[in-house]
Amino acid sequence: MATHERETGSQERLRELVQAGIALSSELSLESLLQRLIESAARLTGARYAALGVIDRSGQRLERFLTYGVDAETHELIGELPHGRGILGVLIRDAQPLRLHELADDPRSVGFPPGHPEMHTFLGVPILLRGVAYGNLYLTEKEGGGDFTDEDEDLLRLLAAQAAVAIENARLYESATRWLRQLESLTEVGNALAEEFDLPRLLALVATRLRELLDARLVLILQPEGDVLRVRAADGEGAEEAGAVEFPLHDSKGGRVLERRRSERVDSLLDDPEVSVEVARQLGGRSALYVPLLHRDSAIGLLAAFDKQGADPRFTSDDLRVAETLASRAATAIDLSQRVSREAVRRVVEAQELERKRLARELHDETGQALTSILLGLRSLEEADAERVREAIAEMRELVVSTLQDVRRLAIELRPKALDDFGLVPALDRLIETFRAQTGIAVDLESRLRRERLPAEAETALYRIVQEALTNVVKHARARNVSVLLTQKGASVVAVIEDDGEGFDPAEVVETATGGLGLVGMRERIALVGGRLGIESSHGAGTTLVVEVPVR
Repeated sequence: MATHERETGSQERLRELVQAGIALSSELSLESLLQRLIESAARLTGARYAALGVIDRSGQRLERFLTYGVDAETHELIGELPHGRGILGVLIRDAQPLRLHELADDPRSVGFPPGHPEMHTFLGVPILLRGVAYGNLYLTEKEGGGDFTDEDEDLLRLLAAQAAVAIENARLYESATRWLRQLESLTEVGNALAEEFDLPRLLALVATRLRELLDARLVLILQPEGDVLRVRAADGEGAEEAGAVEFPLHDSKGGRVLERRRSERVDSLLDDPEVSVEVARQLGGRSALYVPLLHRDSAIGLLAAFDKQGADPRFTSDDLRVAETLASRAATAIDLSQRVSREAVRRVVEAQELERKRLARELHDETGQALTSILLGLRSLEEADAERVREAIAEMRELVVSTLQDVRRLAIELRPKALDDFGLVPALDRLIETFRAQTGIAVDLESRLRRERLPAEAETALYRIVQEALTNVVKHARARNVSVLLTQKGASVVAVIEDDGEGFDPAEVVETATGGLGLVGMRERIALVGGRLGIESSHGAGTTLVVEVPVR
């Protein structure tokens, strides 16, 4: 009978081990698998309580602690789960099996918190794989009050080996997933650098992606302005409030990191003498990463991340490397945006100066000469007879009318009043009417817009593009007919300007800010309102301009 019971017990143990092995390849959740392993350990060894602690990547403390045999009410009484001190700390440091007849008698024991169940006998084994410790399995209170045996230890070692494989697989999967997310984020930011010129949007993208990659509570991107560091982008908990915080440039942790041009990881903000306690409280931060935005050895900004989510708020060395990689992208974005802005301003100034010269020349050559002629005519009237006076007055009247028309034309070119008073379509009607009268070219305007007025900047941009296109028709196209179509496309207005002129090969045209067909100026004007310009043309086939401007 005793032999039969032993055989039955052995078969049950074997079945339990087989099921635990099957769970290793079939259970998708690491948490569920580890919980199943400790339940199997308790049943196989006759232990009342079992636990499994997973050591964090630093190898110094427990990042996860699962239990068996302790109900929810007792968990509530115990409070915070162990971090790896006392006997648990011995196993973490030594990574060797440990068996005790009485836990309390061991000098390394630190006792139990209030509400903790009594525990006497103890068996602990490390969770090892290829010499790397991933954690420990613990058993206490063997049935009948006896000590744990060699057979119990062998069984627990086997289950610990299975747990090691599961934990390593989970970490490898997490690492692969994290690397993939990093690659996708870096690719997205890289693509945005090539396509997006709006700096606030670029920095917001960098802040969002970095917060997701680091699993941080809050990420800020700051730039020096005068004596302070101002937040240019923020993402995460408290981002809106953090955006209003100003950091002293020369008396703050961020300012000193900029001066040193070196990234820093702060595990405890309150313990760092360079961190302002007031600022740390405003941000609600416990830990942080500070990474300077460097471009050609100049510190042009700062990236700051606060509080890794989870039980441990500290950032890792891997987190720092990820932050530095994205910081280099942010620095490139800032430098590129600043250079594009300076170039755009330079071109605007040049264009304004050229326009001033043209207007000055027209006023001097045409209006000025006309007024001079009127003045000379008035002088001649003083000595003329009545018949001559009538003739001179008629001539001067014609000259005054012509001069007034020139002045009005110049005023319209500077800023058509109809555009401000009535909107885009009426202003284009007047522009095209004048164009027809002056050139004899047939122009057809068709509007399919569903709204009378557009945003002012969109109306101005579309008006100037049509105006420039008509100027090109006169100067270069030799066209007989032109059509202008305005239509709505979702949240955008599209202008299509077609002519039946000689056309050209866009690849052959040399464009500058001050010459060519004005395409550079058109593209810059449209880019300023977030629009797009397309050109279709070939020799002998006319030209089509397609302009799309958002009007949200």
